[in-house]
Amino acid sequence: MFNEIKTHEVTTDVVIFTIQQNKLSVLLVKRANEPFKDRWAIPGGFIRLSENLDDAALRILKEKTNVENIYLEQLYTFGDPLRYPNARVITCAYFALIRSDDIELSFDQTSTEVSWHEVYNLPKLAFDHKEIIEYSLKRMRERLEFCPIAFQLLPEKFTLTELQKSYELILGKKLDKRNFRKKALTGFILKELPEMTKSGSKRPARLYSFDKITLDSKRGHFFS
Repeated sequence: MFNEIKTHEVTTDVVIFTIQQNKLSVLLVKRANEPFKDRWAIPGGFIRLSENLDDAALRILKEKTNVENIYLEQLYTFGDPLRYPNARVITCAYFALIRSDDIELSFDQTSTEVSWHEVYNLPKLAFDHKEIIEYSLKRMRERLEFCPIAFQLLPEKFTLTELQKSYELILGKKLDKRNFRKKALTGFILKELPEMTKSGSKRPARLYSFDKITLDSKRGHFFS
């Protein structure tokens, strides 16, 4: 039993969140090959011997979805022996938040389709990717309490209503409007702009932006 030789492969999977059509969505690809052919999955692939984890994640993301030049945060390593059929495969997962308008999607020969899917209404997924997405959502909610990561989902200029909606989508619950705005204006790094939304069917609203100079240094609990 001590002479048994065990081999394994290492992959990386990248969970990308965005807000699209007023829904919190995650980017998925439809697999063209077995295992789990025609099943939706998180963009991912095997790591080359010459690559470090970060470089592999960025390369795979570019190849499979045409997404590049985004900030990725290492999430967790998933290594259940049964997570991959007939093989021992460990994956190092990453997650990121982006604006969906910032990218133009495409896919490679290992996929037949790439698209956004609502986080709270996912199709049946390959491997343990449902667990990975759930873990990513949990991490995102934890980060939300310490720093204003929602800026990565919002346009450069946004209203307080749009800011609140992004938090509600991530947290999966409604927030009190008055309480949210009070905390947002005193706790966030917000810049009030001398601009209003264009008039239309709704009353024009004040526009805000995040102060990029001090955004990275801001810490503290905002919402629980």
